[in-house]
Amino acid sequence: MLHDLLIVLFAITIGFTASGITANSYRLVAGKPESTGAKVVYAAVMIFAGPIVLFGNAARSFRKKDCSRVAFWLAAAVAGYWSFALGLFMLSLSIAH
Repeated sequence: MLHDLLIVLFAITIGFTASGITANSYRLVAGKPESTGAKVVYAAVMIFAGPIVLFGNAARSFRKKDCSRVAFWLAAAVAGYWSFALGLFMLSLSIAH
């Protein structure tokens, strides 16, 4: 049981790390999307960068008192689950090759 829990935590960590690297790399390279092509690329990047962006926005809103504790923890749970799914995808890619 402990082994399975460690795999889950490892997958969440991998997903959250991949999300942060993707989001920060995109922020360094590109600005706000204005054209249709740039918006399509932004949407594709957000598939991988979504958890860190969602958690960052929720934390910023919580600090400003713009959202409740329930809304913050709901966003954190969604970001965690999204990171888990992304981490499992990354793990399956690494095991397949």
